[in-house]
Amino acid sequence: MRFFYARPMGTALVTGATSGIGLELAWQLAAANHHLVLVARTAERLESTARRIRAAAGVDVEVLPADLATADGREVVAARIRRDERAIGLLVNNAGFGLGQRFVGGDTAREEQALAVMVHSVLVLSKVAAESMVARRHGAILNVASVAAGTAMGTYAAHKAWVVRFTEGLAAELSGTRVTATALCPGLVRTEFHASAGVDPSVWPSIGWIDVERVATAGLRAVRRGQVVCVPTLRYGAIAAVLKVAPRALVRRVAGPGASARALL
Repeated sequence: MRFFYARPMGTALVTGATSGIGLELAWQLAAANHHLVLVARTAERLESTARRIRAAAGVDVEVLPADLATADGREVVAARIRRDERAIGLLVNNAGFGLGQRFVGGDTAREEQALAVMVHSVLVLSKVAAESMVARRHGAILNVASVAAGTAMGTYAAHKAWVVRFTEGLAAELSGTRVTATALCPGLVRTEFHASAGVDPSVWPSIGWIDVERVATAGLRAVRRGQVVCVPTLRYGAIAAVLKVAPRALVRRVAGPGASARALL
């Protein structure tokens, strides 16, 4: 864990907070004296995470079990964001998962669940947070996307592309309000994300992987600067730039469904 030192924003709400990038963001925010509201589906893992952070950092940690794939779950989190007591100064939309399947022949329910978690909940929670923050004239929203947004690697890439474009539009709309929106676009990160999706990480070279601490540090630094899109590391910044200007036919050939399918074999 790297420590992120900045002016505390008060209380930060982090979705998908019990593993991976979300967990590291929570630790770094706690180290910077932010109080936390941690959101995930499993109450037991949330409580365990909260106990460790409280003991190590001495900050207040609320736990909020909620399934963001459901309307009820999204409303639980939205209601917490609307509360004036210990208002949310930073919203981190991090919850997400790899589908681990092809679209054609895959499970439709899993596709719908992914869309709800990685698109619908980002839309709903960002709207509630932005309206509350604009009224207070202070706050920030950090949406975790991916370098995959520039590829054609299935619906996960499509969801993350939506997150990036949505965040850019939101940031433009928030200009002058003292509220910011940032999209964090990491590449391959050393977490349990790929294993949980049943994806073989060995198909990618070891040089392509980034430590999760570095990703979280870059994301929080971007929030502090009011940066709209953050791609951690020069290597992935260069890849993202190439994906922007490359002919889409070429992108589909080298970073399309065939590339993502190789990891499932």
